[in-house]
Amino acid sequence: MSSISNNKRITAITIPGTHDSMALYNGFTLMFAKCQAWSLPNQLLAGIRYLDLRVKVDLHIVHGPVDQRITFPQVLHHVQDFLSQHQTETVLIRMKPEGSEKNDVQKQVENVIKGKENIWTNENIPTMGEARGKVILVQKNEFTLGIKTFNTDQPNDYKVSSIENKKIKIAQHLTEAGKKCAEGSNEVIVSYSSGTGGPHCNLIRSPEKVARNIDPWLSEHLNGLHGPCYGVIAMDFPGIDLIEKIIKINYTITAKDHIIKETTPKKKN
Repeated sequence: MSSISNNKRITAITIPGTHDSMALYNGFTLMFAKCQAWSLPNQLLAGIRYLDLRVKVDLHIVHGPVDQRITFPQVLHHVQDFLSQHQTETVLIRMKPEGSEKNDVQKQVENVIKGKENIWTNENIPTMGEARGKVILVQKNEFTLGIKTFNTDQPNDYKVSSIENKKIKIAQHLTEAGKKCAEGSNEVIVSYSSGTGGPHCNLIRSPEKVARNIDPWLSEHLNGLHGPCYGVIAMDFPGIDLIEKIIKINYTITAKDHIIKETTPKKKN
């Protein structure tokens, strides 16, 4: 992120993210809870800058009924430690309250972050200059701290009836994201490539099996995208090459803009 202009708002860039970022354990679900292979420090080192968390009232991170053996305070510690060493970066964290007492999650998060520096909690969209070195909280359902988002996905789009249909939906979502981003959105646009095929679908596939098909396709699909930005692209099991390709969208556009400015004939007085 160091080469992105300080004046550019974070709604005007492309950000690699993970879906259910801390879902590293399947538990008794056998294969349907795990969505990531890398620990949080490794995700951050690989270039992930958007985290998607499901948080219970005790601030434990969960995926469905499966506890993921980490808490929000521990996540925050890892992220702030990373940002202290990489001060040109920013990390967005979206928390979805879970459980019967989900209305109390925000109050507990507020208690954790009280007095801590470099955490963005208001709705105003920061520029990159304002965001560097900071955790940017993102709103979700009952959690109203931080900036607002626009989801390109519909509620049931995670259900994968067929891989080809999933590809079509992702392509549509990214087209919509590119259009809204180019228009100058006041919300962070979020698109998910993740999905699962379980008992609710005709296709029995774990998040990992879906990702094995989707991630290589997504990498190729990105080659045909030429918009200025696409917001957050949140994935299951992304590899280094896919993450880097998403990051490079920012610099490809910047380079194109520079070339256009340098080669545009100047008006004669």
